Amino acid sequence: MPTSILNVTFDCRLDSELIARFWSEVTEWPCEKEEMPGNPYWVVESDEELRIRLVFVTVPEMKEMKSRLHLDLLPLGVTQAAELVRFESLGAHIVDDRRHLEPGGWVVMKDPEGNEFCLEGGDS
Repeated sequence: MPTSILNVTFDCRLDSELIARFWSEVTEWPCEKEEMPGNPYWVVESDEELRIRLVFVTVPEMKEMKSRLHLDLLPLGVTQAAELVRFESLGAHIVDDRRHLEPGGWVVMKDPEGNEFCLEGGDS
């Protein structure tokens, strides 16, 4: 049987609850704290059909460089422009606007902790 991905984990320097709540708002998935002795963490989890878990853990070390892994987000039922405004209102900011460049169509953003993600064009 193949191995499955259990979590996508974000190391958080500042406040894992703050970053978990940001991603909960972005995805509209519920957010809850898991109390593991000596290692509490926050989980943002999709419904059982998708089974995607984003986990947020507070760590002592600073992020030192650009992450080599990021999430690509696809707007569903709304425009890319509307999601861009919503994400900025939640605390994200634009790093590179590639909507009118070749190759392009997406916007590179950072969450309040500095984790990069891309907002794709979508169909709406």
